[in-house]
Amino acid sequence: MGRVVRVRVNYDEGTNTFDVWFDDPKKEAICEETVDEVILKKDKQGKVIGFEKLNFLTAKKTDKKPRVEFVFS
Repeated sequence: MGRVVRVRVNYDEGTNTFDVWFDDPKKEAICEETVDEVILKKDKQGKVIGFEKLNFLTAKKTDKKPRVEFVFS
């Protein structure tokens, strides 16, 4: 069996943001906003360790919680 990778996923209803972390969030040192309101979270070496999607749900969909699908390979 291969290495186990831990991915943290969080939706914050209050701020309507969706966060995904591929490493320890405490390692975040740099944030870089990209197109479509996505923020890349990087460590000190510039390696992407997570991302955040701003305004995740549109106004029409905010009455429902987002569905999340996990795919492992």
